[in-house]
Amino acid sequence: MKLFLDCEFNGFGGELISMALVDENEKYFYEVLPCMNPTSWVFNNVIPILNKQAIDLKEFQKYLFNFLNQYETIHIIADWPEDFSLFLTTLILQHGTCMITPKLTMELWESDTSLKIDSKIPHNALQDAFALKRSYFV
Repeated sequence: MKLFLDCEFNGFGGELISMALVDENEKYFYEVLPCMNPTSWVFNNVIPILNKQAIDLKEFQKYLFNFLNQYETIHIIADWPEDFSLFLTTLILQHGTCMITPKLTMELWESDTSLKIDSKIPHNALQDAFALKRSYFV
């Protein structure tokens, strides 16, 4: 199953704030983590449009595990490398232990420059993941 990934994070190289994965049938995972010290840009442009209450990392990982493990295989598509980094970090449960997932591959995808990834709510991970999916299948 193709899953389209988008993350919001606290400034360049900052911690994960929200993650969305949208499958080919538009079933989705979307969760938000606490962001204690957002940059001013994130405070003004991301936090107001999260549209979901933050949960702790353990709960986030439990929901992610349940979402991912409904598939036999997963092919994750993102248009920014940091999204993969943040996703993979959430798979680490503790020192020496990671989340069990179905067979997983990844694709860093750049849309044709003539195509614009048009999100209904830019900088909202869920809406951006839906937009990535729409753009991918054009």
